[in-house]
Amino acid sequence: MFSNPTITKSIGSYSDNIQKLKKALAECDAVVIGAGAGLSTSAGFVYNGERFEKHFSDFEKKYGFTDMYSGGFYPYNTYEEFWAYWSRYIFVNRYTNAPKPVYNKLFDLVKDKDYFIITTNVDHCFQKAGFDKKRLFYTQGDYGLFQCSVPCHFKTYENEDIVLQMVKEQKNMRVPTRLIPKCPICGKPMTMNLRSDDKFVEDEGWHTASERYENFLSSHKGKVLYLELGVGYNTPGIIKIPFWNMTAQNPKAIYACINYGEAVTLEKIAGRSICINGDIGEIITLIKNE
Repeated sequence: MFSNPTITKSIGSYSDNIQKLKKALAECDAVVIGAGAGLSTSAGFVYNGERFEKHFSDFEKKYGFTDMYSGGFYPYNTYEEFWAYWSRYIFVNRYTNAPKPVYNKLFDLVKDKDYFIITTNVDHCFQKAGFDKKRLFYTQGDYGLFQCSVPCHFKTYENEDIVLQMVKEQKNMRVPTRLIPKCPICGKPMTMNLRSDDKFVEDEGWHTASERYENFLSSHKGKVLYLELGVGYNTPGIIKIPFWNMTAQNPKAIYACINYGEAVTLEKIAGRSICINGDIGEIITLIKNE
């Protein structure tokens, strides 16, 4: 819709915009939440620093990388090393709770509203906080799912049991060979169900969630709040640009963006935009306490 969009910061002071967002939440008929990595970062799921050192200091010492993300792309020589790293990675980012209750506070904020969530996050934090899984669309996968690496078929498999076993039994940064997951159909290696190339499996659950999301959007054309939380510019076509477009097309809609350092909107919809530059968790707390 916007061939050469003009991006701007919405006007208003920090405290005024918090009041505007609180009012928009109270008055909207529905809220569509678009969540990116910044939301999980606010909840304490950071991939470097002390948290990385706590869980991956041995990998850092051997291979030299200094954050979890880089370690995920390292060309390990064996599957035993690869799964030693990834089982730990999945464990700390999927099967442990976020250090801060940001998702829980967000749930308390919207649980009585007619809501739907689209997210590029893959850490399952929404469901752990109590959000209805039928109101969630995880577009980029889930750390808790495996898929065939080929893939020879379009099905995913829950991985909690095998991941916990790999974490428990690994030694010297290697898992036992017998624990390396293989596709039950073709016998090729399994991999994570994460969108990183054209081999990502969109399984039945993915398509069901996508359809629910589209149905929600099509059935809500009135006073809708499009609430964008921590979305960057890696994949703007999934959340950011569609939210701008839908706000522009609906004169009753409001676009809100909470982002640390990147809280911007389109000039065309600036009058119906609320942009707050700051930590998402702190801002949610302020809204709840006002």
